[in-house]
Amino acid sequence: MKLVEPPSCSSPSAIVFIGRNRRGQWVAQEQNGLYGGLFVSRAQAIKYALFENGQHPETIVETPREIELDMAKRPSTNISQRAA
Repeated sequence: MKLVEPPSCSSPSAIVFIGRNRRGQWVAQEQNGLYGGLFVSRAQAIKYALFENGQHPETIVETPREIELDMAKRPSTNISQRAA
């Protein structure tokens, strides 16, 4: 029996950004930092993003600028607290 980890995404409308970091690795990261990862190929980054977002290719955005994986990022729940 093969165990499959369930998707981390709670909302199918979550945007996932993919692009390369400064080292040339492929990065996939949900806009609020809920999930993300480093990949050796664009295809693997897209496959991961699709799995995590519930197979919604319309919510995947490939960015031409560098993108760095930020696993310390927290979902913004109160904008005024972040500005303080």
